[in-house]
Amino acid sequence: MRVRRIDLRDSGTSNIDYRSVVPRAEFDVETATHAVQPIIDAVRTRGVEAIGEFSQQFDGVEREDIVVPPEALARALDELDPAVRAGLEESIRRLRATCAAELESDVTTSLGDGATVTHRKVPVDRVGLYVPGGLAPLVSSVVMNVVPAQVAGVRSIALSSPPQKNSDGLPEPTIMAACALLGIDEVYAVGGAQAIAMFAYGAGPCRPVDLVTGPGNIYVAAAKRVLRGVVGIDSEAGPTEIAILADDSADASFVAADLISQAEHDPMAASVLVTDSLALADDVDAELEKQVFATRHTARVQTALTGRQSAIVLVDDVQQGLDVVNAYAAEHLEIHTRDATDVASRVRNAGAIFVGSFAPVSLGDYCAGSNHVLPTAGCACHSSGLSVRAFLRSVHVIDYSRDALAEVADHVVTLAEAEDLPGHGAAVRVRFQ
Repeated sequence: MRVRRIDLRDSGTSNIDYRSVVPRAEFDVETATHAVQPIIDAVRTRGVEAIGEFSQQFDGVEREDIVVPPEALARALDELDPAVRAGLEESIRRLRATCAAELESDVTTSLGDGATVTHRKVPVDRVGLYVPGGLAPLVSSVVMNVVPAQVAGVRSIALSSPPQKNSDGLPEPTIMAACALLGIDEVYAVGGAQAIAMFAYGAGPCRPVDLVTGPGNIYVAAAKRVLRGVVGIDSEAGPTEIAILADDSADASFVAADLISQAEHDPMAASVLVTDSLALADDVDAELEKQVFATRHTARVQTALTGRQSAIVLVDDVQQGLDVVNAYAAEHLEIHTRDATDVASRVRNAGAIFVGSFAPVSLGDYCAGSNHVLPTAGCACHSSGLSVRAFLRSVHVIDYSRDALAEVADHVVTLAEAEDLPGHGAAVRVRFQ
């Protein structure tokens, strides 16, 4: 097994579009929208009946009731491995602390006597959180979605996760246990595009929500795209990805392990090493040969690492490496270089940055205190990961007295006339007649 190489050494930097140099996995959300549109329409018009049909078709589960009973949540928590519970509790504690630090106070600006504008942060009223089942039961995604919503002050939280054959048509037990641990009692056994449609339009006992967050497969992403505007969304998550910027000081065994850790998510996962050290590239190749065949999901990892979306990129120096990773805008970016903190400070585009040899992406997945719901497919150049801010709206509160309005009344009237909107000016004049 050999990860392909892309050699950018001695290539010059002026005319290279690094975004096209490191390709990503094929992920055609636009085509998938045609597949999910009938699902969305069916849920909109037939509600729970349609959801039941899709659960049987896609999940192989026959279940009339989409609600997860409270006793099932409680039982899952009672039966949860104590070590897993302890890990979840620590993950919750750390994430809650960083989320609380993100909360912003109202900011009031005085523009003169009797003239104030207050920038107020208001939580979304109701959210729908999606947690995928897929190849792995992502219990950590329960924590990453729920905690910032709770800290933001969201009053109504619903969560949905696919029904599982091995769980009597309910979500994975660890996912249900995490819901119980966090006090989430409105949980639905619904997966895929039908879950997003349920949140957007409502179905049976599930009332429509204002915002949907959480990762999922291509059909979940496509449903979000179709329903954007009907409901707010966080992002359209694509296959997971890691980029590692490393020089000859990096430990090849660490780098290889971290590339594998992302590759085991999905056959389309991207693992990219950017380095100015040919020796490190060779050593990482050798480590991958050893470690890939020692891991549990060898076939999945091999498919991801040998796919077109994964590569070892050779560059002249760390500066060119920075140019490459800034253009790539990875979901996760690790820095394994000398002066890693300084190098990390020069990164502009990444979903999350992991600094040094002892901050692997796995730490961020569970217990760093950061959120692992992050922008993929290069969207880190314009979008942020999930945080408290995703569940808050900014509202301006304008409070002017008569005298304060009088100070700018002529300006308002003049600008209204300039835009040929005389009614706007009249709405000011009438207050002084």
